[in-house]
Amino acid sequence: MSAEHPRIVALAGGVGGAKLAHGLALTGLDERLSIVVNTADDFELLGLHISPDLDTVLYTLSGVANPDTGWGIKGDTFNTLDAIKRYGGPSWFWLGDRDFATHIVRTERLKLGQSISEVTGGLARALGINAAILPMCDEPVATMVNTPDGRLDFQDYFVQRQHQSHVIGVEFEGISNASIPAAVGDALASAEAVILCPSNPIVSIGPILSVPGMRDQLNGTTAPVVAVSPIIGGQALKGPADRMLETLGHEVSAVGVAEIYRDFLNGIVIDEQDRDLAPRIEALGIKTLVTGTIMRSDDDRQRLAEETLDFAGRLR
Repeated sequence: MSAEHPRIVALAGGVGGAKLAHGLALTGLDERLSIVVNTADDFELLGLHISPDLDTVLYTLSGVANPDTGWGIKGDTFNTLDAIKRYGGPSWFWLGDRDFATHIVRTERLKLGQSISEVTGGLARALGINAAILPMCDEPVATMVNTPDGRLDFQDYFVQRQHQSHVIGVEFEGISNASIPAAVGDALASAEAVILCPSNPIVSIGPILSVPGMRDQLNGTTAPVVAVSPIIGGQALKGPADRMLETLGHEVSAVGVAEIYRDFLNGIVIDEQDRDLAPRIEALGIKTLVTGTIMRSDDDRQRLAEETLDFAGRLR
């Protein structure tokens, strides 16, 4: 970046988003990094408020995430879940014993009147995270997935049914009542670059962009807005993004991702495998950086983050 002390905002959800957010943190941005996280996949189970995307970002940036799955806590045990199953309770959502502690504390603090933003800030500080982890809104929003079998709660579709259902529509219930939190608005207003992490554009980044005023703010910013494509060689590395794009009428490629963000996007980072797509994206008026985008290690995450920041700096 051209500025000596840039302020960066990242939009993230899911494992891919958390990995690049971690890469950005590894560049030494510290408190100058704000990560706006999807909360439309939050849900309640066993009386607990569970925030899967927030937790994946929190665990990844604090270095405790399970490296094999990308979610949950490494080395966690599952005694509580085993006992719940023995009692006939729900065990389809995989919760470890230390993971339960996060949900218990979050639920208690929400019941005491804290907002999800306040709760998340406290959890991040306790985990030693310097970056600001910001929920996309404080109001409840729920992703609903329309399928030929009916309307499904997101976690029912994603976890219980292993995202095998044919998706014919996605709705964000409660989004019209949502608003941009002050901390998110302030971060975007002072940002010198906005990075859309390689997250599912429909159900991870999509809810963030659907918060009333969010897309307008991105359209109005003078900072470069750069996305990293989650689609490589016509496929998602993890999750159902490729199938969702196809069934919802989008091209399953980095071009399709660029078209979804086209109204505010200045640049996109695509993988070496998709080098031949660069001219088509450039024809949309979107600058393109071609590099390796698969993050197998912390070094990969940091390198991709540095290259993305440098690319954004050149777009200023």
